[in-house]
Amino acid sequence: MRAAVLREYNADLSLKEVADPRPEEDGVVLRTLACGVCRSDWHGWTGEHPRVKPGQIQGHEYSGEVIEAGPRAPWRVGDRVVAPFILACGHCPACQSGHQNTCPDQRLPGFVEPGAFAEYVAVPSSHNLARLPESLSPTLAAGLGCRVTTAWHALTGRADLRAGEWLAVHGTGGIGLSALLIAKALGARVVVVDVVQEKLDHARGLGADAAVNARDGDTAAAIRDITGGGAHVSVEALGIAQTTNASIECLRPLGRHVQVGMPVGHTAFMEINMNAVYVKNLALYGTRGMPSWRYPSLLALIEHEVVDFSPLIAREIPLTGASAELRAFNGPTPPGVAVITDFAN
Repeated sequence: MRAAVLREYNADLSLKEVADPRPEEDGVVLRTLACGVCRSDWHGWTGEHPRVKPGQIQGHEYSGEVIEAGPRAPWRVGDRVVAPFILACGHCPACQSGHQNTCPDQRLPGFVEPGAFAEYVAVPSSHNLARLPESLSPTLAAGLGCRVTTAWHALTGRADLRAGEWLAVHGTGGIGLSALLIAKALGARVVVVDVVQEKLDHARGLGADAAVNARDGDTAAAIRDITGGGAHVSVEALGIAQTTNASIECLRPLGRHVQVGMPVGHTAFMEINMNAVYVKNLALYGTRGMPSWRYPSLLALIEHEVVDFSPLIAREIPLTGASAELRAFNGPTPPGVAVITDFAN
């Protein structure tokens, strides 16, 4: 099969022919229909993600069609499915208690095992997969595997965002826009933060109630002013100290901060304003991925047109375009996300 392989950090991916994958007993092999290019891929491409090594086939936001299934897999050839990026064992105490995204035996295609920047991808532990509704395009479904699912779990599984509350979103990339769209569907009010005015204007066009350009001064103070005392919930979607502290400091008393951005490499350890946490009795949540059993609730919202995630998709690109998209994360990115839909070019 044709795949884009990480040959060295911060360099163009190498397009080459590699061996076709084979299914494990409880796994499947998918023909990749679409795969998003995510900031988490960028962390691996730059060498900041500790588990991504040269030789890796990246790509963890994918949808596909089953072309081969192992004897213990619950799928059949021709099924169209979407994958969470954390594949849980299903048997450990974490999985049995419903917290599959914390499974200690999790499998990670795209980070540790071959991912979906390729014509085919093997998916072990395929009980994690969800059937792709006929009404949902594979291109849009690819964005669900990381950005949308993570935002959905952050807001509904961790912070318990409620109608009428103010949500602050720090960073309007794929996670940030997903959080915006979900929050509006839940009846919340949203203020978005970024350093690129074009992205703020784009978010306002998608329903954001207010926007703050972080280049203009004290972001947290601006949000407290807009929201009449501070946001009830704030999501940090970049993984850096500046936005993490702005997220914490913009909250009202008893507010909830959710750390969605991945703090790895030089950002793994931060100096945090814990006095704000102490004085305002704040709650700090970490979140990563989504338990696979929560897919039906998210897919039902999409099928019943409660929320439309199609504005997330800005660019459909060929496999040869993945390197340029990864390099773009070195600076402020344009609005929307890129999805690989052509694996022959």
